[in-house]
Amino acid sequence: MLLAIFKQFFLLGCMSFGGPAAHLGYFKRHFVDNLQWLNAQRYAQLISLSQALPGPGSSQVGFAIGVERAGVLGGIAAFVGFTLPSFLIMALLAISAHQFDAIYFAIVAGLKLFAVVIVADATLSMAKSFCTSWVLKALAMLSTLVLILLPSLSSQILVLLAAAAIGAICPLLNLAQSNQTATKQRTVNWPALILFALLLLVSFVPLGSQFADFAPFYQAGAMVFGGGHVVLPILQAGLPSLNTEQFLSAYASAQAVPGPMFTIASYLGAELNSEQPLVGAVIATLLIFTPGFLLMLAFQKSWLQLSERPRFASCIAALNAAVVGFLAAALYSPIWTSAVHNIWHIVIVVAAFAWLRLAKPPIWWLLIVFVSLGLLQYYLPL
Repeated sequence: MLLAIFKQFFLLGCMSFGGPAAHLGYFKRHFVDNLQWLNAQRYAQLISLSQALPGPGSSQVGFAIGVERAGVLGGIAAFVGFTLPSFLIMALLAISAHQFDAIYFAIVAGLKLFAVVIVADATLSMAKSFCTSWVLKALAMLSTLVLILLPSLSSQILVLLAAAAIGAICPLLNLAQSNQTATKQRTVNWPALILFALLLLVSFVPLGSQFADFAPFYQAGAMVFGGGHVVLPILQAGLPSLNTEQFLSAYASAQAVPGPMFTIASYLGAELNSEQPLVGAVIATLLIFTPGFLLMLAFQKSWLQLSERPRFASCIAALNAAVVGFLAAALYSPIWTSAVHNIWHIVIVVAAFAWLRLAKPPIWWLLIVFVSLGLLQYYLPL
């Protein structure tokens, strides 16, 4: 079972370009639609929980899927499988000081178009599943509009809070019958929550220069909402020993490789420990991911238990609609705006989207097509 989980997440980790929104699209299509490891409602609940917690959202959802499948060891297998490809690439880039050339960026341009198609498919699928009334559709559209016009962390938090409040007040959002049968009451996983808090407390205790170098990785993972784009300035402030050029190289590399953007820590950890770069990359990577996983583990079971209560189920329905808005806003910016630059790009994206929705080809086929398009664009610019 653990090997099967590792294999599935490793394959996704090798091809998951496009950032957290795209990753959620890959997860939805692979684990919900194809493998049916969990249903769409449970998947949406995990997404809404990840949105409410600090840390790497898509990786937290992947970790939670592994936990649902095979307990904590399943979550660890999912994390290692999904993160390993990008970790290895980022560590090797830091060690070798690799310089990107034009053909590499051409391939990345093709993969960005690939991400547009995947996120569009995920947005449409989730909208059909979770925007089943005019109230939910209105919430999704409003959250999309707000996040496009005001693309900031505070806007994201306000949208989630507003959606939860509307869900608690408006009983029409509770469309599903609540399961009120006698079940074992599940509370917060206190050991995981206490371990999270203790490690955060220890990270602020001065215990030596090398410890101080790596402590900001845990602090960033514990306190940063909004994913990899937000974590960069936090890490830059906490790691004064690294220069701006190193941070920009790490950021550019993280955007270009598959997998979670939080593997920016792999690059920076290798730079911090130049004598043993691989060790530094491993330490930094584990530190930045651990707090988010501990929080996910702490609240995952109680979150699902609470979702069986009518008023809380109504809040979840509203949050699910807001999550659709998050995906739609991300589809526009940064995914569409950074990938589509001319009429030919639009034609390619529309044609590939129609192919995906109508013929439902394997994702690998689409990946090969878009890599080929990137190479073609290198030789015959569109």
